[in-house]
Amino acid sequence: MNWLLAVFQTILFVALAPLLAGWIKKCKCRMQNRKAPSLFQPYRDLLKLTRKQPVVSDQASWIFTTSPYIIFSAMVLAASIVPLIAVDLPTSANADVIVLIGFFSFARFFLALAGLDIGTAFGGMGSSREMTISSMAEPAMLMSIFALTMSASTTNLSFAIDHVLDEGLVLRPSFIFALLSLMLVAIAETGRIPVDNPATHLELTMIHEAMILEYSGRHLALIEWASQLKLMLYGVLIANIFFPWGIAKTMMPADLSYGLLAILGKLALLSILLALSETLFAKMRLFRVQEYLSFAYLLGLLGMLSHIILEGAR
Repeated sequence: MNWLLAVFQTILFVALAPLLAGWIKKCKCRMQNRKAPSLFQPYRDLLKLTRKQPVVSDQASWIFTTSPYIIFSAMVLAASIVPLIAVDLPTSANADVIVLIGFFSFARFFLALAGLDIGTAFGGMGSSREMTISSMAEPAMLMSIFALTMSASTTNLSFAIDHVLDEGLVLRPSFIFALLSLMLVAIAETGRIPVDNPATHLELTMIHEAMILEYSGRHLALIEWASQLKLMLYGVLIANIFFPWGIAKTMMPADLSYGLLAILGKLALLSILLALSETLFAKMRLFRVQEYLSFAYLLGLLGMLSHIILEGAR
């Protein structure tokens, strides 16, 4: 039963990722006084793309054609180790934050290679920008996660969530700094405003979209689905690490149902906050992203230092 639940949780991740993207778009349209599309529009878009035959350049190598499958598989593997509705699953042994960041880096590596493979100017520009931003985002993410895992004395996500649940509601300055740092990193890693704008194809500003301009058909569907999965992964990390209340600690149906409702509610609230921030703020210049991610790294560092200082004072 535990293995079945682990598989079901992964399938739930994959199935709900487009719904989360649709909810964010709907909230954003409402806040901007625009007519909102259906919540299920991302599903329709993915279905339409999968029915189309992909167009591949004569200059493309095997890297270009296999990268969408590799990227999507890496995101699914990342989803399999992140606790969604329950902890203490068979996959908990692999639910390490270092492994999770490794999956993200693996997918990003092949996405950047695919952008370079065709040899277009936009693809090379997007890959260069993506790797530059990731070189600053990954240390900031590690710093924010380490600020949390120092309290639990483990980098395992399930054990860390158990530790926060056992201690109950305690005000920790290190958690506040780590939460703010991880939220800033999540915005940068998922290509949202103010770092990137997934809704436009302006050649002077686009980052993620520049790498996938040559993709079409089912290849584009897999990459878009992987991007939606990554957005949901960051949302679940923020919701279940810093606000883990409601996640199931037993395999009872009532606890699992409550855990599902809890994570859906937390993701809905986080989506509203994301839509609000994208409505209030404009996209920053590319050269300002370094300052943005440096501030995220500083917040993570302050979280670690505050934990060390409080532990030393005890």
